[in-house]
Amino acid sequence: MKYAALTGISPPVIAELKLGRPRTLELHSAHNVITLASIEPDSFIYMTTTDYEDLTPGDQGILVHVLGISISMSRVVEISNPIFYEERERMAARIQVRYICTSTVKKIEQRTIGEPVLVDAVKPALYCAG
Repeated sequence: MKYAALTGISPPVIAELKLGRPRTLELHSAHNVITLASIEPDSFIYMTTTDYEDLTPGDQGILVHVLGISISMSRVVEISNPIFYEERERMAARIQVRYICTSTVKKIEQRTIGEPVLVDAVKPALYCAG
């Protein structure tokens, strides 16, 4: 199934999500913010520790349920001496998610600069006979 993908997520964050409690993450990387701008709450996304450039079929990750999302701009002011004053804007995305299951990338559907990252990920099935 096709999912939006967040890449370069730190292993401790993935481990914390696997405990099953909802968590709020703040992301600043441009490709992840662009991806999050394209999704709505109550959808599912794929998250992996693999970097954006290194994402390939077979990479492991997790599927999460998006509970809430907000994208905002903030101003950063930097003063290094009385003469030099720099003001920048920084975009950030906050997302609240809950772990669903582990998953594997089957195919990279879209990885173009300025567009959301999309992957075809396998959602494992569990069959019990008894």
